[in-house]
Amino acid sequence: MKRRTSKIGRCLILTIFMVLACAMSSLADDSQLVTGTAINGIRVGGLTVEEAKATVTAYYAGEYQLSLVRKDGIAETISGSDIGYHAVIPDGIAAILAEQNASGRNSGPAAGTFHTMSVTATFDEGVLSEKLRGLACITGGEIIVTSNACISEYLEGQDFQIIPEVYGNSVDVEKLQAAVKNSLAAGARELNLQEAGCYDAVTIRSDSELLKTLCNLMNQCKNMSITYVIGDHSEVLTGAVITTWLTGSEQDQIAVNQESAAAYIKSLADRYDTAGTARIFHTRSGKDVELPGPYGWKINQEAETTALIGMIRMGQTQSREPQYAKKAAARGTADWGDTYVEIDLNGQHVYLMQAGSQIWDSPCVTGNVSKKYDTPPGIYSLNYKEKDRILKGEKLPNGKYEYESHVDFWMPFHGGIGLHDAAWRSKFGGTIYQYSGSHGCVNLPPEKAKSLYEMIQAGIPVICYN
Repeated sequence: MKRRTSKIGRCLILTIFMVLACAMSSLADDSQLVTGTAINGIRVGGLTVEEAKATVTAYYAGEYQLSLVRKDGIAETISGSDIGYHAVIPDGIAAILAEQNASGRNSGPAAGTFHTMSVTATFDEGVLSEKLRGLACITGGEIIVTSNACISEYLEGQDFQIIPEVYGNSVDVEKLQAAVKNSLAAGARELNLQEAGCYDAVTIRSDSELLKTLCNLMNQCKNMSITYVIGDHSEVLTGAVITTWLTGSEQDQIAVNQESAAAYIKSLADRYDTAGTARIFHTRSGKDVELPGPYGWKINQEAETTALIGMIRMGQTQSREPQYAKKAAARGTADWGDTYVEIDLNGQHVYLMQAGSQIWDSPCVTGNVSKKYDTPPGIYSLNYKEKDRILKGEKLPNGKYEYESHVDFWMPFHGGIGLHDAAWRSKFGGTIYQYSGSHGCVNLPPEKAKSLYEMIQAGIPVICYN
């Protein structure tokens, strides 16, 4: 009888407790979040919306930490207070409270009171970069650098070989910074570095068929040669030299030291270029004069360096003529050949040589020496020729030109200086150029200019001398 009474008493007490709990729940302040509510893991139960927002904001400003979990399971942390971290909480807390009130204000973990909300965060990126550089996963003594399989460097007397890949634990700093910034911006508490792809990855393995092919090709380069044919000369670039330029592979081809290849092409240009250099010209009078000038041979060094690297990557013996930025008529000391226009500035006479014989000549008037309009001596070439041209001097402040002269036959060879007819002159040759010469051009009698115009073409050498 006593046992039954005791059992009834306990049931009565439990019923009373449940009634009281329900009564207390119904009397709870509906302006407060229910007990057990958490936002992003931060307990805010029993707080109003504003109090909850202040609590979450305070947490991020003072207690927040981002845990960086390495692949070995060890975690390193970044404290929000160290990087000036500040998070702005969106207006979603009011919606949580409204839902709780609408659903009967059920509390406790089983009632779905744990919520995740995005935040808008700011922080000092400069300080963050310093913090990241000091992490053990970046500067620690146990870091093994991940590296792709590659081809060995040149070693005299040895074949090129494939060096196997290394699977290490080195971190890609740029990827780490990006992942950390994204986590901080979202208010996340943990970042798994491996899952976020922050570690360096092996992308080329030693069993790569492409790598094997390139390694074999590099060893093949030891037996190749490239012969440059320049006039009557030959320059042989041997495989022994070429292999010293090989630096491994890049993407899908052999890597060649650009500077070494460019230096070799420059050495050819230094020996064989004539454009811009001083040369000896044997004049009609029998005198030898030394003349500079832009006419001559000039290797296109940039284009030829690119071509040379391309040939090396093929690994095959070849013979070639270099690419030229400028070409002359012949090789040797007289690279202007035996067909050219010769202008004797002292003798005030012009000659046309063809295949070594004089086929035309004329007196002329060149630049006015007294006004320092001297026609410049040098080795040039005819730029082009044109009929019916207005030649103009410098433009004056009043908008007019220093002079405007119509010519029937215009044959420029050095900028604005050229051969042309001068119908306004009655005399040519002699000493006229010393006191009444041109502005630098070579004036010719109209009929002589016409016949010369018909006999020459663009590119013919034009040689002026005193």
